[in-house]
Amino acid sequence: MKTAVPIIVAGLLLMLLGIGQRTVWAPAETVTAGVAQDAEAGPVTVIEPGARGDVEGPVEVTVEAEGPFTLAVGRASDVEAWVGDAAHLSITGPGEEALASGFSEGEDSVPDPRGSDLWIAEESGDGSLTYRWNAPIEGDWSILLAADGDAPAPTQVSVTTPNDQSTPLALPLIIGGAVVVVLGIALLLIPPRRPGNGHRPAPVEGTRAYARRHAAAGTPGGASRIAAPGAALLVSGLVGSGSLLGIAPSMATTTPSPAPSSAAAVNGAPSAGSEASGPPVVLDAQLDRILGAVASTVTDADAAADAELLAPRVDGAALELRTGAYAVGAKDKEATAPVPVAATPLLLDMVPTGTGWPRTIVALTQGEDNPVPQALLLVQEAPRENYRLTSAVQMLPGSTFPSPPAPGATGPVPLDDAGVLASAPQASVASIADFLTKPSGPNAETFEENSFAEAITGFQADVVADPGNKAARITFTHAAQEDQTQALLTGDGGAMVFGYLTHTYSSVPKARGDTIDLKGTVYQSLTGKAVSGKGIDVNSGEAVMMYVPPAGSEDRIRVIGAAQQLLSATLR
Repeated sequence: MKTAVPIIVAGLLLMLLGIGQRTVWAPAETVTAGVAQDAEAGPVTVIEPGARGDVEGPVEVTVEAEGPFTLAVGRASDVEAWVGDAAHLSITGPGEEALASGFSEGEDSVPDPRGSDLWIAEESGDGSLTYRWNAPIEGDWSILLAADGDAPAPTQVSVTTPNDQSTPLALPLIIGGAVVVVLGIALLLIPPRRPGNGHRPAPVEGTRAYARRHAAAGTPGGASRIAAPGAALLVSGLVGSGSLLGIAPSMATTTPSPAPSSAAAVNGAPSAGSEASGPPVVLDAQLDRILGAVASTVTDADAAADAELLAPRVDGAALELRTGAYAVGAKDKEATAPVPVAATPLLLDMVPTGTGWPRTIVALTQGEDNPVPQALLLVQEAPRENYRLTSAVQMLPGSTFPSPPAPGATGPVPLDDAGVLASAPQASVASIADFLTKPSGPNAETFEENSFAEAITGFQADVVADPGNKAARITFTHAAQEDQTQALLTGDGGAMVFGYLTHTYSSVPKARGDTIDLKGTVYQSLTGKAVSGKGIDVNSGEAVMMYVPPAGSEDRIRVIGAAQQLLSATLR
């Protein structure tokens, strides 16, 4: 008994020590580290991926500032590209006493980062802001902080990460303590042994003790004895009767043996977002936001018929065609309005994975007011610029949109070199311009039949054949605008080529005294004259989307989308 009590006490202490590690002495749930108070400030502060430490899940970023500021999240490479040569504070990772940081000298101002298409998330703060930072997909992501681009960016930044709360000794202490307590109880219940060999001295024959012993045994001579239960038997019984040892197994954990490794691995093509191909440069939410901004800008400009409103989000062929449409509509109330640009529903998109610039995206949408799907070409020229709509063409009847390329293969392709294509993109645009100008010329067999070419060449033939135009010398010229050509690879090794043509329709009197009658036409509205004695030049813009097959293919180039717009009419 003297030994059992200390054993029970020791077991209880072990159990309390284990429970204490899980409760009173348990590690903190989170750890917070901040930037040193004397950190130098620039127009930008960048919280790099290393500031997250080894945490894979969300962390909390708290920012303190003296006024309004912007917190933006983007790919680490995109944030780095946006910062460029600007002076900035970089928060690189955990340090001994604070977050490690370093300052880079450079330009003392940057543009206001609000509204940049590079950001996957953006928050506004005033004084303080706590942001739950979580990577949207696999990859490296950074946070950019800035005030207005001129004032110093916030430097009082702290990052709170989950702490390691593992207590590997707690469970062994609790179980071991329970075992010790049970053993102590077992010892406490075992009867003490007699001095000597543990048996009472044999009674003398003839005494009462001798008579009682032999009477109880029922034998005249010696008696058999039942041994006292030992500790092992007692412990075994406690396990089956709900003792601490009976409960303990439910608290234990097991570690499965590692799965056998394969003798060989098969490497397949990289999937979208894999390390080999990289994540797409624009995520779904970003693309929705970009398309919404473009569509909203175009809608507002269409309503006001003001081309200046297009500038933030429209450029290239799309800008020229809409500017022309507004100018024609201002003079001719019967002129057809330009086809609306819709952000939704999004039928298909082609987004590159390359991290360079310019970046080119194709989105196929069809809103309620679009009779056919419309292909939108969006280009981001540089990190600090937003995507702008450079071409918007309507899919031709019966045409098929090319298949998207394999992951990692998207992006602009060389324009002047055929490479893997049957024809270089610039040469393809020049060919369609030549074919429309001279339908029976050398490019007569270059293109598959399509409604766009048929409509234009048919109109031209009808005008020339019209008896009313016998007194006029009529010419049609289509010229490729090389600076507007864009090309992207398709899934079968071909390319989708966007081009822009200027079309001039000239009508000049053949002989002295002949005139060009403009009365009742849109050209009278545009020139203000009913008759011209010297002639007229009518200018239109033509945006085309073509499929160029891969080298070695027997297929011809297909025109799969187009848009045409009257731009102006000028008297000679």
